[in-house]
Amino acid sequence: MEAKTVKTETAMVMKCVAYKDGISLGDVTIEDISEVLKQPDTFVWLGLREVDVDLLQKIQEEFGLHELSVEDARNAHQRPKIEEYGDSLFIVLHTAALSETGIDFGETHIFVGSRFVVTVRHDSPLDHRKIRAKCEAMPNQLAKGPGFVVYSIIDFIVDNYEPVIDGLQLRFEQLETAIFDNRSESQTLQDLYELKRELMQLHTAITPVISICNELMRFHDGVIPQEVRVYFRDIADHIKRIDQALDGMREMLISAMHVHLTFETVRQNEVVKRLAGWGAILAIPTMVFSLYGMNFQYMPELAWHFSYPAVLFGVLLGSVWLYKRLQRAKWL
Repeated sequence: MEAKTVKTETAMVMKCVAYKDGISLGDVTIEDISEVLKQPDTFVWLGLREVDVDLLQKIQEEFGLHELSVEDARNAHQRPKIEEYGDSLFIVLHTAALSETGIDFGETHIFVGSRFVVTVRHDSPLDHRKIRAKCEAMPNQLAKGPGFVVYSIIDFIVDNYEPVIDGLQLRFEQLETAIFDNRSESQTLQDLYELKRELMQLHTAITPVISICNELMRFHDGVIPQEVRVYFRDIADHIKRIDQALDGMREMLISAMHVHLTFETVRQNEVVKRLAGWGAILAIPTMVFSLYGMNFQYMPELAWHFSYPAVLFGVLLGSVWLYKRLQRAKWL
């Protein structure tokens, strides 16, 4: 039973490393975190994934986290936000990654204090190993402490919004081509609506990051050093550009939906015009044949030897004439 618990905890703990002056001191076990934090100028960076209640309880005890922030991290499904709990911050960010079926959304929760950074990932396919490797390759920057780590994590998440937007743009261009090439169908409107829904979800995930960066630039001196704040301004500018791209794509998407519906209406009108044209042509023989089917006793035409071919010729001539007129009017 104990071996199973250790194995499960190992699967949830991605990496736990202590740093001093930007240099890695090596891996640290969960139980030793509180002892490592007693060393001066040292901070711990712990990465977790799909963490359970028991492990979160240990993390709360080791770092002295607030119970409300721990509860949010356990339940997940949180909105993007930043909250202050005493000397630490709790940040929630939504991640996004392209997949074959659309966009896979996830969450990254960040606990940050003056001596620690703890990340908890939920349903997020983004691997943080690249972030850690990049930070460790810049010891001068990493020496600035947990604030620089938080910047690196947020910057990594924001950078991964770009390929998602590129993928959505490609899908939109394909749907737009189908519309203007008259290859659209009912599935096209459904795909456009699905694309619009994903754009709204992405907008909901991205927009709050601007407020989070603005707060990190202005407040929380104990966690975010002055020399790190300028980096969050760069993220905020990046997010604004992404948000503008989303707004433009959303407007184009709405226009494409209107164009699709307009084309469908035009096509339906063309069908109605063709049906009306053929109905008008068929009305000529219908009228003539119904006239001679009334069985009156005295109808002078019935006694004429050429009545039958004359009537057929008249019906054919009238039908052809009307067909040509309708064709010239582009009804047929």
